[in-house]
Amino acid sequence: MISYIKGRLVEKNPAYVVVETAGGIGFYINISLATFSKLKEESEEVKLLTHYIVKEDAQILYGFVDEEERELFKLLLTVNGIGPNTARLILSSMSVGEVLNAIATEDVKAIQSVKGIGAKTAQRVIIELKDKTKKTDWAAAPKISVTYNNNKYEALSALIALGFPKAGAESVLDKIIKSEGINLSVEELIKRSLKLL
Repeated sequence: MISYIKGRLVEKNPAYVVVETAGGIGFYINISLATFSKLKEESEEVKLLTHYIVKEDAQILYGFVDEEERELFKLLLTVNGIGPNTARLILSSMSVGEVLNAIATEDVKAIQSVKGIGAKTAQRVIIELKDKTKKTDWAAAPKISVTYNNNKYEALSALIALGFPKAGAESVLDKIIKSEGINLSVEELIKRSLKLL
C-alpha cells in the first residue's frame, strides 16, 4: 500500500490535487474539502497521507493532510453502504470532530444532513462506529478561509467532481452568493451547497 506521497503541489482543486514527486511522476489524488482547506499554495512541497483503493476498473488514491481524517475515512469505509466517494462527501460536509461528536451523541440527523445519506445509513454509521471511536480523542479540523477570487469557480469544480450536475450546482451557488454575499470561502460555499443539492 502507498502510505504517503511527498512532492510539489502542481494542481490544487477542492476535490483533487496533483502532486509531482521526484522523477517527474504526477499523482492524481482525491481529497476532501477539509484537506483542501489545509493545503499550501501550488508549487510548494506537500506530504499527503494516502489510502489506495483498487477496483475492477480503477486504481484510486485518496489523500489526507492528517492522520485523524485518514483513520476516520477508513472507519467509514467499514460501514455497509458507504463507499469511498460517500466517505469523502461526509468528510467534506462535516469536520472530523463533528462526525465523531454525531456518532458519540447518536445524532442521526447530523449525519443524515450529508447529501445521499439516508436515515438507515446514518443509523448504521452510529451503530457500527460508536465502539470503534469511543476512545478516540481527535481534534476537529480547523477552518481556513480563502479569498473570494475564484471561489465560485473552485466550488463549482468541486461539486461537479463530486458528481453533481453543473447547471444545478451553479444555480445553487448563485443563490447562496446572492443571499449571503461574496465573502464566503470555497469550503463554506461547498458546505452550504451540499445541504441544498
